[in-house]
Amino acid sequence: MMNNRDRWKVYKRVAVMFCLAVVALTVVQRGSINMGAPFQLDRQARMDASEGVDSVALHSSQRIKSFWKESKRQPLLPGRSTTQEPRVTEENSATTWDVTSSNCSANLSLSGQDWFRGLEDNFKQFMLYRHCRYFPMLLNHPEKCAGEIYLLMVIKSVATQHDRREVIRKTWGKERVLNGKRIKTLFLLGQPSNRAERANHQRLVEYENHIYGDILQWGFLDSFFNLTLKETHFLKWFHTYCPNVHYIFKGDDDVFVNVENILEFLDSTSHARNLFVGDVIFKARPIRKKENKYYIPQALYNKTHYPPYAGGGGFLMDRTVARRLHWVADTLELYPIDDVFLGMCLEVLQVAPIKHNAFKTFGLVKNKSSKLNKEPCFFRSMIVVHKLLPTELRHMWNLVNSDLVCSQKVEIL
Repeated sequence: MMNNRDRWKVYKRVAVMFCLAVVALTVVQRGSINMGAPFQLDRQARMDASEGVDSVALHSSQRIKSFWKESKRQPLLPGRSTTQEPRVTEENSATTWDVTSSNCSANLSLSGQDWFRGLEDNFKQFMLYRHCRYFPMLLNHPEKCAGEIYLLMVIKSVATQHDRREVIRKTWGKERVLNGKRIKTLFLLGQPSNRAERANHQRLVEYENHIYGDILQWGFLDSFFNLTLKETHFLKWFHTYCPNVHYIFKGDDDVFVNVENILEFLDSTSHARNLFVGDVIFKARPIRKKENKYYIPQALYNKTHYPPYAGGGGFLMDRTVARRLHWVADTLELYPIDDVFLGMCLEVLQVAPIKHNAFKTFGLVKNKSSKLNKEPCFFRSMIVVHKLLPTELRHMWNLVNSDLVCSQKVEIL
């Protein structure tokens, strides 16, 4: 039997042991927290850093190896059902392409409206995703605008037309310094539209870009209605990366361009501001015949005439107009015909496009079978002539740049 004194000693020992256990447990817990935090922060930092790595910065040998392997990137769905969640910089003024993700759903509020139900399927698709304005970049070359550039040649193309891009690089689109003026060339592409061959076509584009480094590509599908997206995306790209470019020529990949004549023309208009010149069409009527490529339903555009616009085969503008067009293009609803859309933007800006007879976006003469359309002396006096196949373009380029003797120079410039 323990007396009271022995019981007190036992209670005292238990109490001391309990206190020591509590203190030890507290120390262990604090230590584990303090040890864990650095590892958690380090892991998060690595994750953030890995997410921010630009694929363009990877070593070139690694990029070549990846061209012929199956891409792990999830393909974008057909149509226009993708766009961006813009990442705004701290100053709310992007110095890089700030569209980093694709996540856009259809505007289903239109489906219950009578005018919408009367549209053809392709126009329904356009209207459902008309609000999808900007997409992530797949291929980017901001270095093209490094330094002072006098003339930036920008050509709309599609993935499969590599033969057209190749002949342009070797003829009028060759990058050079002419009369002390630097000239650079870029091609604008969306994603290949052929679903079955999309992965293969994309790899070919990436390999071509690795060789030449002159392709800008965005994550929307290449289609006729999406040509307007090429206009808005290039204008945004130009505004972001090109503070020192003086003039922009923008055209298709099936045109003949005389760069020397462009420079001669610009020398004669060196003090002009808000310059936008091309094969301007006045009082054009919207086409209402459904079988026509340029058909527009009344529900989409109900005015009698389009505003003046330059044919999309090729036009010339200064950097002031390009920057102003970027801002106004963001305020207007997208329109399925790209050159008409630019005319709408110019109308808002109150900039009158200038018609110049050296821009021939419908051929030299209307009669397509006329021999004048293949006369090199006429080509020598032009700035832009539309609709030439790659073999025709190469042949005409060789003729115009040979010891060609013309009776007189056509007085157009």
